Order: sequence, then C-alpha cells, then structure tokens
Amino acid sequence: MGLLTVSPSPHIRSSMTTQRIMMMVILALVPSIAAGTVFFGPRALILIVFCALVAMFTELVCCALMKKDNTISDGSAMLTGILLALNLPATLPLWQAAIGCIFAIAVVKQLFGGLGCNFANPAITARIFLLLSVGSDMTSWVKPFYYLDAPAWGIFEAAGSNALDGLTGATPLATGDAGLMELFIGNVGGSIGETSALAIIIGGLFLIITKVISPATPIAYLGSLSALMFIQVLVTGGEMTEVLYALLSGGVMLGAFFMATDYVTTPITAKGKIIFGIGCGVLTFVIREFASMPEGCSFSILLMNLLTPYIDKFTRTNPVGARKPEKEATE
Repeated sequence: MGLLTVSPSPHIRSSMTTQRIMMMVILALVPSIAAGTVFFGPRALILIVFCALVAMFTELVCCALMKKDNTISDGSAMLTGILLALNLPATLPLWQAAIGCIFAIAVVKQLFGGLGCNFANPAITARIFLLLSVGSDMTSWVKPFYYLDAPAWGIFEAAGSNALDGLTGATPLATGDAGLMELFIGNVGGSIGETSALAIIIGGLFLIITKVISPATPIAYLGSLSALMFIQVLVTGGEMTEVLYALLSGGVMLGAFFMATDYVTTPITAKGKIIFGIGCGVLTFVIREFASMPEGCSFSILLMNLLTPYIDKFTRTNPVGARKPEKEATE
C-alpha cells in the first residue's frame, strides 16, 4: 500500500504560471502595439521597446540591491514597461519615459515588496506621475500618420520639437470632432495604445476566451459608464452617439481590459470584480464631467486600487461548512 503524502496547500495546481499569464497578456497587446506602430510610426515602436528594456533593467537592479531572487524572468516587469508605453504619447522624450519606468518598478512595485505586494497598478501610477510631472509633454499628441509628412529624421523627434510643428493636435476626448469609425479603428490622436478600440477589443476577447481575465470587470466598467452617459443624454437632450463616443475615446477600453483586470491590485472575488468595475465607471464619468481634465480612466482605476482591500474584505466568502466562532459565555 502506498504511503499517504501530506503537504501544505494548494493541493490543486495549474499550469497557468505567473510567467505564462504575463506572456499571454503581452500577446494580447500585440494588436494594440501593431496599431500604434501603424498610426504613429517607428517612434512609437521604439518607445515601447525602450520602456520594456528600462523596466526589466530596473527590476534587475532592484533585486540585486535588495538581495532578492531575480524575478525578471516572470515577465511582469516587461509587461509593466509595455503597458506604460502604450499609455504615453509617441513623441515623449525617452528620458521622461525612463523616469516613468523607474518609478513604476522601483517605487510602486519593488519598494512595497515586489509582484503581489504592490498597492496599485505600476503602469497606471507611473502614467499619473508623469502626467503631473511633465504635463506639457504628456499632453502633446501627434496626429495619425504624422511621420509621412515629417522631415527625414522628424519621426524620431521628441515632443515639443520644431520638426513636429503643425503635426500635433488634441485628443478627440477634448475636441469631440472625431467620427465613431475613426475612434473604433484608431485613426485619431492620443496615446500609443489607447486610440484603436478594435485592437484593444481583439486583445481583450483573447484574454477572456483563454480565461486569463474575467469579463466581470470590463463589463461592469463599460456598462456603468454607458448607463451614466445614457442618463446624462436623456437629461440634457443630447445625442445617443455620445454614449459610444465616451466608450471609444480616451483610455477607457485599454483601462477596462488591461488595467482594471490586474491580478494584484483588483479584487479576487466575483462580487468584488463587479463592484470594482462599477466604481471605475462611476469615477471616470464624474472626473470627465466635473473635473478640470477630460480623461478620468487612470485616476479612477488608481482610486479603486486603493479600495481593493476593503472590497475584498466585505465580499469574501466563507468556506463550505464553516461556522462563526461562538461568543464566549460571560460569567
């Protein structure tokens, strides 16, 4: 008779490792990377690769300084760099992008203990850090296919360069002058990975079909934002197309599928994911409509990240058969 082996939990194991999850998310981002490269040229691809390398190097240095095992092979640092780059203008100076990557990995992630211990999404937090630090360059977007009209080396110029004069413009979220089809395809100004809703949806559906992410959060996020926009349209007498415009413009799609579904900084329970998504949708609507900046996606996700421990606490389930401890009898 074989011996009964007793081991600590977990007893049910899966082939879905951290490295595999990160690689699948990166694979899901390929359509957005391709779309960003097509619309914003080789400078966009250079920025994406640069951010990924800086993020991995920063993680390597942090692990060495903290005398921790090297975790660069799990792919989380690479993913953080790519996500941050997709949230940046294509012409952002490389040194500013590097500061954002260092802040994301060294401060937001490693300073709090590494993967699994960070309190907020590193890419989102770094984007907000750059937005508050170098707001002018972070809000200087080039028009799609600008590199076809730029001088020979203009496609490699950073934001604010004379070579790009006349080739920049505001995002459709601020101007409201883009068509719905342009927003869906991505032929509008904006950050590298946020303009093409089609590319983001393709990647998001891939993650849902492969069960890397739950559809609960994206549906709750987009649904709550749509509902609030619908109510606003009814109250103000606007056009119903404004609802689709709110969903397709800005970073909502990228945030809903790739930022608000982060394993570490979002709730783990099914109810919690729905609450988290609804919270993001409500905050995005409030910030867009009543704050001084049109884009509220990043701030809404960061604020909900801070509430995640409380959401998990109030939505956690009890093990089957578990009973609440009886109160001790008082004398």
